[in-house]
Amino acid sequence: MSTHYPGEAVATRRGSPLLVGVKSSKHVVTDHIPILYGDDSGDGSHSPFRVKRMNSVINVSVEDAGQMEMEYYFASDASAVIEHTNRVLYLEDDDVAAVHEGNLSLHRVNRVSDDKNAPENTRRSIETLKLELQQIMKGSYETFMQKEIFEQPDSIFNTMRGRVDFETNEVRLGGLKDHLPMIRRSRRLLFIACGTSYHSAVATRQILEETTEMPVMVELASDFLDRRTPIFRDDVCFFISQSGETADTLNALRYCNKRGALLVGITNTVGSTISRETACGVHINAGPEIGVASTKAYTSQILSLVMVGLMMCADRISMQERRREIIEGLKQLPGME
Repeated sequence: MSTHYPGEAVATRRGSPLLVGVKSSKHVVTDHIPILYGDDSGDGSHSPFRVKRMNSVINVSVEDAGQMEMEYYFASDASAVIEHTNRVLYLEDDDVAAVHEGNLSLHRVNRVSDDKNAPENTRRSIETLKLELQQIMKGSYETFMQKEIFEQPDSIFNTMRGRVDFETNEVRLGGLKDHLPMIRRSRRLLFIACGTSYHSAVATRQILEETTEMPVMVELASDFLDRRTPIFRDDVCFFISQSGETADTLNALRYCNKRGALLVGITNTVGSTISRETACGVHINAGPEIGVASTKAYTSQILSLVMVGLMMCADRISMQERRREIIEGLKQLPGME
């Protein structure tokens, strides 16, 4: 914001997460905002969307636009805007969002991103959050951490809901199903993370090696990058992050992507950068975690990794007895009665 340009606000993303909350008094016809590039020319008439370009500003067509009121909220996390709107637009690195006289426009200087292998995306979509305000309130608890400790039975249930069938001992992870044959043929499994997410991988490494019968490496993302660890095309790299925006983990992800490895994300945030930049993944369904010290996200990450191992050994006769023991143990967890 600047006193030289009253009524205007400009924000850009570079590394840290950034989203734009969109609130309107009328129904917005389009949920997609096209990107204007520094080398664009013409009046934009080729666009298939109901938008027009005037002085580098996109006017989004709405029903009864003459009486429309628009509000925009810039934040790093959806929990900061949920009390105002559940409609958000996630920016990517180098995106520039500009608001002028109630109009939102998105810009980029160049069409080519830092990642040469990334497909070009010429628009950003406005998404509807499934988050509820009461999920990020403390309620009767003294702290968010205390609240999240007592929410663990619910988060355990939500992590396994619809994924573990205790009657047939079947484990289904829809996000990995299509890539499971490739994961089984891989040379090794690498689990890359920071902080608590790293410790969830350490805690499950033994059971993952037992169930997958494959080499399992657990790497601290910052150390992984400092060593410039060799990565091969037949490696599978799992990136674990509660927020899906951990800087070192993202840098490690892009390092592995350039070397052709299969990328798998394990996050708690739909629409996060890790969930967008990986080929497949698992959403842990722990719910919003506000406390800095991780509690329910940690237990849900452990459960998700155990389910990955159980899914990979489902077709091995020699593992069936041990597999049943593990699933029976999951059934005894709090919240599963």
